[in-house]
Formats: sequence, structure tokens, C-alpha cells
Amino acid sequence: MNNFSIGVDLGGTNLRIAVVDEEGHLVEKVTLETKVSLGRDHVINDMCGAIQRLTEKYKNSAALLGIGVGVPGITDLQAGYLRDSPNLPGPDYPVRAEIERRLKTTVVLENDANAAALGEQWLGAAKNFPDMAMLTLGTGVGGALVLGGQIFHGMTGMAGEFGHTTIEPEGNPCGCGNRGCLEQYASATAVVRMAKEEIAGGQALALASAAQSGAEFNAELVYNLAIQGDEAARRVFRRVGRALGIALATLVNSLNLPMHVIGGGVSSAWDAFSPVIFEELRQRSMVYAATAPPDPLSAGQGVSASRSCRKTIVTRAQLGSDAGLYGAARLPMMARTNR
Repeated sequence: MNNFSIGVDLGGTNLRIAVVDEEGHLVEKVTLETKVSLGRDHVINDMCGAIQRLTEKYKNSAALLGIGVGVPGITDLQAGYLRDSPNLPGPDYPVRAEIERRLKTTVVLENDANAAALGEQWLGAAKNFPDMAMLTLGTGVGGALVLGGQIFHGMTGMAGEFGHTTIEPEGNPCGCGNRGCLEQYASATAVVRMAKEEIAGGQALALASAAQSGAEFNAELVYNLAIQGDEAARRVFRRVGRALGIALATLVNSLNLPMHVIGGGVSSAWDAFSPVIFEELRQRSMVYAATAPPDPLSAGQGVSASRSCRKTIVTRAQLGSDAGLYGAARLPMMARTNR
């Protein structure tokens, strides 16, 4: 076995931990419940206990390079603090120091969206693309930039907050205090809200019936109706595609990157919204030249333009929910290389 690192994805429901070797092989993965209600120290103790067990299991066959942790929220990467995280709520928390104190090994902290992008750049859809952007469509909309194979953090660590790109200047209020953010039109929460707006309009009988069925009314349910041909559900995902297309056109025009990856739970509805993305890119992007690589759901949906001789790609993520684990595990490997 090659030397390995530990990748941690600190989710609100589950705490996932993986052993990944230097070649990118996922050797073992464990999942624990994130018991946030018991406090931050309890969550960290659970995490460190699982990491310790994995380290003991493999220490005789390979060397531990370090631990990478992907967390949602606002992080101070230099200080190793969580400033604001829904999964470890409370005042500033020295998460890196707390883990290092317990395990006596190097810990690298990173935002979870950045970790997912790094995973896709290392082993997934953006492999062999050192410059790429990623949008993660989940409960909210996260984002990340990888430039020259390194996560680009910006001046204060907030680079890549594409979810708060303004799509509709007078649109829906966002939790950030702005109005009309991409997050309000392309997240799982937005899909449910827009579906309820369709129901309120009185022309969405299938959606209304589903909402009253007792089943959980979520983005997956709306998508299932869309692929069955329900027009109201399809309108919802056309709105998702339009919002993403506008945001991506701005990104393509601004940075002219070769690769753009869309991941997160909502990306499973790719076939319902991606055609509209490409329509918007054709209309709004001056440098858009080509779209996704061969894909049974996206083939033929791209639009060519003659204004650029370079191709830019918009495609789905490949690693699914493991992208953040791979990216987190990659962090200590890169830290050693960059010394």
C-alpha cells in the first residue's frame, strides 16, 4: 500500500472519513452520525476516535501523511479556526488545533466546496485541468476556483462564492442579505420553493398531488415529475438552468477557464436543466466555444461559437458525494509537496 492520508467530510447529518493513498485509491471509508446536539467537542472526539482506529489499522503497511478536513461555513485557514459553521455552531472554534492536539499529526483545514473542487480536479471530471471552477448545488450553492492546481482563496478566503452572484437584481431575498442570488434559483431549497410557487399558480396538478401525498416534498420528487413529463416541474428546472447559465456566462466571460464542473445533489437532475444552461451560454457568453465531453445526457446539447479557438467545458461532477473526501485527503499530500 502507498502512503496515505485521511480525508474528512464534516456534514451536518453524517461525518464521513476515508483512507486515500497517494495514487487516489479509496482504501476504506467510514460514516458516523454528526451529533451536533451534543456539542462541538463531542463531534471532534467522535471524528478523532474514528481516525485513530483507521490509522492504527494501516500504520504497519504505510505512512500517514496527514489529515485533511472539509467543513462548510466560514473558515480562517491560516489560524485554523471555524468562524461560522452550521455543522459546528457556536463562537470561533480552533478546530485544527483541537484535532492536532488529540492526534499529534498534521491537519489541513479547508472549506467543503473547495475540497470537492480539488477532488474533481485530482481524480474526477476536471482531471488534467489545472484551471477549473466548480459549482456545488445542494441545500445552498457553493463554489470554488482551482488555478494552477491550487485552490484560489482570494484576499479573505471567500473566492468562489458563486452562489451569491446576483441573477435577479430585485429577486428573492437571500440569507446573505442580498436579493436574487443564484442560490435562490439553483439550490435544492430553491427547487422546492419554485415548485410551491407553481402549485400556488393553480396550474401544477401533479406537483400539488405530490405535495399532499404525505411523501417528503423535495427536489428529487420534483425532478422525478419533470422526467415523467410534468410541465410545471419542467418549468422549475428550466428556471434552474437559466440561473446557472447566466452565472456561468459571467464566469466564462470573466475568467475564460477551460473547465466548469457542476456537482452536488441537484446535479443529478442534469438532463432536466443542462440544455437551458447551454442556451444561455450561447446567448450571453462572448468566449463560449464548446460544452460537455461525450455524455449520454449532455451529448449534442452544446453550442459552438466561432469567437474563440479554445474550448471551455461545462459538465457534471463525476465523484458524487465522495468528491469532498478525495479533495480533503489530497490536502496534506499537497501541503508536503508545497513545502
